[in-house]
Amino acid sequence: MPRPAYFVAMKPRLHAEDPVADPGFETLCAHFGEDPAGQFGAASVPIYQTSTFIYPDAEAFEARRGPDTPHYDYTRGGNPTAAVLEAKLARLERGAWAESFGSGMGAISAAINLAVRSDAHVVCVGNVYSPTSAYLRHIERFGVRTTFVRDVDPQAFIDAITPATRLMYLESPTTGLFEILDVRAITSVCRERGIVTIFDNSCASSLFQSPLEMGCDLVVHSATKYIGGHSDVVAGMVIGRDERLRDRLFREIELCGATLDPFAAWLLVRGLRTLALRMRHHEQAALTVALVLSGHQAVRKVHHPGLESHPQHTLAKSQMRGFSSLFSFELVDQSREATLTFLNRLRLFRQGVSWGGHESLAIGGRLFGGPNPQSRVIRLHCGLESIPDLVADVVQALA
Repeated sequence: MPRPAYFVAMKPRLHAEDPVADPGFETLCAHFGEDPAGQFGAASVPIYQTSTFIYPDAEAFEARRGPDTPHYDYTRGGNPTAAVLEAKLARLERGAWAESFGSGMGAISAAINLAVRSDAHVVCVGNVYSPTSAYLRHIERFGVRTTFVRDVDPQAFIDAITPATRLMYLESPTTGLFEILDVRAITSVCRERGIVTIFDNSCASSLFQSPLEMGCDLVVHSATKYIGGHSDVVAGMVIGRDERLRDRLFREIELCGATLDPFAAWLLVRGLRTLALRMRHHEQAALTVALVLSGHQAVRKVHHPGLESHPQHTLAKSQMRGFSSLFSFELVDQSREATLTFLNRLRLFRQGVSWGGHESLAIGGRLFGGPNPQSRVIRLHCGLESIPDLVADVVQALA
């Protein structure tokens, strides 16, 4: 097969082994992909803060282009610090490989790009991460059309498929309303028809959900959120079910340049060491606050799939091993003034975009595309503060 016009060296793949037989999630986070003996005994993964990798002689430099002799060449195409992160995420997501990016949208756009062409059709969940929907609309200028499905019934997704459909893009829980999709029912049809399925697992995390095992081809993460966990890094990840799409994604990385820098990769490796501990606190905090809100007279509805009152609670339990920091709710008083009053009374919950960090966050506004487009919802991210303090904060803000 002839080489493409722009040929780059393929980076080495880190072949890691489980540290013990049948390791738990926490053990994988702590040790998988690491080799202290090969890094002078350092307990922390080294930061290879370099743009260029030097070769000992001209023959070695020339050999880097061989298909059977991959080498680090230039950090845009791979870095040893990022390789540890990628090995961990591939193992945690139960995938074959992972690639890192300089932002969540870098990962999402690259994954979408590898699946579509100028005449492609995309089916996407309606209540999706808003930058994702914006990107899908952005590439309409290249002839890519998207159908946004506002229903959670899997048949609605199947009915939206056309002969031109190349990509199914899913989130579950969904953004805003935290609806649950029957992932297996959708992916089984996609696999029969040769449609690539991408799943954004940022909301649930690798600890609580495994989309690849439910038939998805690619998983994307905004690693800025739970993987980093401290609101101090911007990054993204793509994890693949098998080798089919890896080379195509690598071309997107090389030619679009959404590279993760080595220090950011190190921060994410550090974040993974405490991921399970943080996620369990996030889960308990959010469930506790959601239960309190569900019984409050000022609250009309709570959207949390971990509550038995959620219409898809049973489906959620069948697909997920736990729940995250996020949920939303609606006030009885749906006026803008009531929403702003509640938000401004909060003391621990700060107002800001994103989520997944140590600090609790709250945002509010109209929910577009839900069952009632005029509904005002308030989304909470329950951070790592004391759970009784978080409960007290929302209760006093509702008073």
